[in-house]
Amino acid sequence: MALLGVCLALAAAGPAAVPVFVPVERFTLAWTHSIEKVRWEEDYAVVPGEPPTLKALTARVRGSAAGMEPPADAVLRNGWYEYTPTTWSPDGLRLTRSVYTADYDWCTAAGCAPMHQLLRSDGGITLLTPCNPPPQR
Repeated sequence: MALLGVCLALAAAGPAAVPVFVPVERFTLAWTHSIEKVRWEEDYAVVPGEPPTLKALTARVRGSAAGMEPPADAVLRNGWYEYTPTTWSPDGLRLTRSVYTADYDWCTAAGCAPMHQLLRSDGGITLLTPCNPPPQR
């Protein structure tokens, strides 16, 4: 089986962007809402294929707030509303990373770290796409 992962690139760099390859088959993106201060977590899997795709597995929100109600099928467990996202993101995610808010947390089985440890932020959009490792030069 080919090594799977995600590629991270700054959208502002355009086609000249050199993506950072992160080998991972499952990961969690977590963040705290900038206004409501509510924690969100989303679990993803990189699904093998040509090309690989990204699948949202589960999501959790720590409570609720104005305009941030959990879906109707969410279940409250230990203070978290848990649900299965209905959105399929085969091509990847566009992550808005602002200099005015805390960065995303990147979590794997090894633990969590701020996303800027993988790829610095330019205060704009980071593209996260499922990918195979780049060819060795």
